[in-house]
Amino acid sequence: MNADLRGIHNDALADATALVDRLAPEDLRRPSACAGWSVAQLLAHMVGQHHGFTAALRDGEAPASAYVPIPFTRRAWDESVAAMSEAFASRALDDTVLEVELHPTRALPVATLLGAQFLDTVIHTWDLAWGLGETFEPPAQQAEIVLGIAQGIPDTAYGTDGGTAFAPRLPVSGSAWQQALALVGRDPMSVGGRG
Repeated sequence: MNADLRGIHNDALADATALVDRLAPEDLRRPSACAGWSVAQLLAHMVGQHHGFTAALRDGEAPASAYVPIPFTRRAWDESVAAMSEAFASRALDDTVLEVELHPTRALPVATLLGAQFLDTVIHTWDLAWGLGETFEPPAQQAEIVLGIAQGIPDTAYGTDGGTAFAPRLPVSGSAWQQALALVGRDPMSVGGRG
């Protein structure tokens, strides 16, 4: 992945923030599409990831502890999004960074980190919408990019033991977005509820 996705990544973060804008306090207790996680836990994961990526980009590497979930508040969300966007903007795409969650021992190009974070943002925006009883589909260009990234995810990233990044893949069919969701273990036909 060598394309400069910084602009489209910022668009994806804005889509996620638009959902955060509509959160009511009671929504934080709802289940998200991530098995076992409430909306609050999903958002804490996202904020923690933002901080971890920011630290890795700033320092060239960051320990696993940099990525731990951080309790969601609106201020924590906004600050983490701004810091991560600035960190990606400050690095050249061919700079290398050690991102321990992607590869624990080998530094990867910033462009690779950007693609992974972009996928994470778009997929988790769907997870958040699910928790709010809404549907979310990104613009076609985003969906195609997420699909391309998802097709390259190694088998070792999938599992059911809680120690892997993704639930097992589901059968793939349908639109680019439906295929992308299935490749990261989401049922494209599943919609959350407010009931």
